[in-house]
Amino acid sequence: MATVLVTGGAGYIGSHACKALAAAGHTPVAFDNLSRGHAWAVKWGPLEEGDILDQARLEAAIERHAPDAVMHFAALAYVAESVADPGIYYRTNVQGTLTLLEAMRRRGVSRLVFSSSCATYGAPAATPIAEDAAQAPISPYGATKLIGERMLRDYAAYGLKTVALRYFNAAGADPDGEAGEAHDPETHLIPLLLDAAATGTGFVINGADYETPDGTCVRDYVHVSDLASAHVLACERVGGVDGFAAYNLGTGDGLSVGQIVEAARARTGCEIKATIGPRRDGDPPVLTADPALALRELGWTPRLSGLADIIDTAWRWRLRNSHPAAGDAAALAGG
Repeated sequence: MATVLVTGGAGYIGSHACKALAAAGHTPVAFDNLSRGHAWAVKWGPLEEGDILDQARLEAAIERHAPDAVMHFAALAYVAESVADPGIYYRTNVQGTLTLLEAMRRRGVSRLVFSSSCATYGAPAATPIAEDAAQAPISPYGATKLIGERMLRDYAAYGLKTVALRYFNAAGADPDGEAGEAHDPETHLIPLLLDAAATGTGFVINGADYETPDGTCVRDYVHVSDLASAHVLACERVGGVDGFAAYNLGTGDGLSVGQIVEAARARTGCEIKATIGPRRDGDPPVLTADPALALRELGWTPRLSGLADIIDTAWRWRLRNSHPAAGDAAALAGG
């Protein structure tokens, strides 16, 4: 059993990781400023309210709880926002990570699982993407995650052991309905589709002229509970890492936006009025992971990342929880 400090533990992926840690017999301590996370999402351990830029607050939390390891999710993660306001991304994602590393070093915590991203690869020359592919981010968000990885590699000089998990498209919700996606604003494909299904509003597909089977972008979707299980496995193995290790988290199977739209219509039984809009700048046609290394070395198996499970769990969450149109959704679903 271990105590794990989970920065960003009140957020989407962080809260699911806290549940997975508790299920595995560990004690998660969520550290979050609640600017984009939610106090109601902290259910499996204590909440330490604080900012990732506040080293004194971090050190106080570490001293109080004596964690064996840290999971670091606290970050800003909107690509478009990072282009419009890069300063806040470098401050939060880069300076925040450095502040955490210094707090850990001063308090003698040497094990870290880092929430990284496939955005560090940018627009790859080929897919599926393996961990040794060139990392050439095309957004400030991706750049901040790559800088974070570089810092973690360099902090091995102080004895830090890190596993960086580069995940692809997180999706879905806790199958038990205890946690789910609740961003403001929401930018992710599946919750936006489900909002359109629930409210009868339109949905815009960003480009249908890519060189893919149906002309829409292809991405690798992985269930958030599967991501959480990978973080627990990484946390339990990080002590044996020689400085730094990185793993892709995805299924290896690409799904197009068009396929997701049709599946959402079928699974919800609701009409989704989809129209075609222009491409978004910087969207590669295809991004899929080669997850072989994580499967082999972490012993990770994605169990809920089929499209039906992703949409069904997200839809149940959408119906049951605190979204503005949840009542409309329940009415549409007959519930």
